Amino acid sequence: MVYWLLKHLVFVPVLRVLWRPWADGLENVPRRGGAVLASNHIGAAETILIPLMAPRRLTFPAKAELFQGRTLPQRVVAAFLRAVGQVPMDRSGGRASAAAMGEVTDVLRSGNLLAIFPEGTRSPDGRLYKGRTGVARLALSAGVPVIPVAVSNTEGVRGPLGMPMVNRPGVVFGEPMDFSAWHDRSTDRNVLRFVTDEIMNGIMELSGQDYVDVYGSSVKSGQYDEAELAERRLPRPGFGRTPPAVESR
Repeated sequence: MVYWLLKHLVFVPVLRVLWRPWADGLENVPRRGGAVLASNHIGAAETILIPLMAPRRLTFPAKAELFQGRTLPQRVVAAFLRAVGQVPMDRSGGRASAAAMGEVTDVLRSGNLLAIFPEGTRSPDGRLYKGRTGVARLALSAGVPVIPVAVSNTEGVRGPLGMPMVNRPGVVFGEPMDFSAWHDRSTDRNVLRFVTDEIMNGIMELSGQDYVDVYGSSVKSGQYDEAELAERRLPRPGFGRTPPAVESR
């Protein structure tokens, strides 16, 4: 209830005037059942834009730290996230991360939509970077399709109350990707990398971004210079890799 009230009484009327957003491919979002919406991540506005334009309610895994605020503003953010049904994602590793992954998987198994950024961080320069295999693990474990999503014009400065100020941002929802042939191999590293690369290729085809086969976080930490990044540019994610065999049943 809170989710829909905030969306249709606050965000939709205000942001349609301020941002003038657009969307394409809404028919590709399934009307019922679980699915992962996997998007590129180039600006701060996407966590608002994608739910704003999607025809169904979305859940975004949010950093666990956001649910543990101590100051008043932090507590307000935590209360808002809980009210709209977002789930905490513990990234510290070990049992806590495993429990968080289980909670997120349950969202999908319950027939809901989950939105995620496979790159794991915002692109430092607008290019598309290597996807983390967690997106594949979620889709295979829950047995749900993946909807590739491409956003554009979401880069912008923060305005009043921290709201990103952007102009004509857009979102394209691609056709569902079916990985049911590998649903029982959610712990196979080769399968996870293959599925992740296919998802990233689906995003790339929608966004038109150049693809660089390194993690965006490593670029942000200064591990690569521009010449090295040029050498890691590929025509598509997974280029040159052999797809895993489909096991007969």
